[in-house]
Amino acid sequence: MTTTILPTTNEAWGFWGSMGYTTADQNQAWALATTAIAKATDGTPEAVRTFLDSRQGRHFADDVASELFNGRTLAEAVDAAVATWMAWKIDKQTQREYGIPRGLPYLTGWVIHHQIQAEMTE
Repeated sequence: MTTTILPTTNEAWGFWGSMGYTTADQNQAWALATTAIAKATDGTPEAVRTFLDSRQGRHFADDVASELFNGRTLAEAVDAAVATWMAWKIDKQTQREYGIPRGLPYLTGWVIHHQIQAEMTE
């Protein structure tokens, strides 16, 4: 499966901005995260970019950074963060606040949420 990797539209914040404090190679981190998230969630390139550029993307970067701190390679850290976010589930409060169906894998739910947002701004 080939994943289209769209560039960030938010260099100051989100995943890109957070990874700038963590790794010297933001481009590699972005490519690895985009590919892993698209594979795990079947999200569109636009949805994955919108997710990574969001507040949730910053939190995802924090989890990648934690894994790097624990001695993992960048690829391992991204994969571990994806696995963690896929294991978590959307809860009742998130469903109420954002309309994401409860019980979905957390990462899938947020990518779908951002896919809808991306489509609404087209």
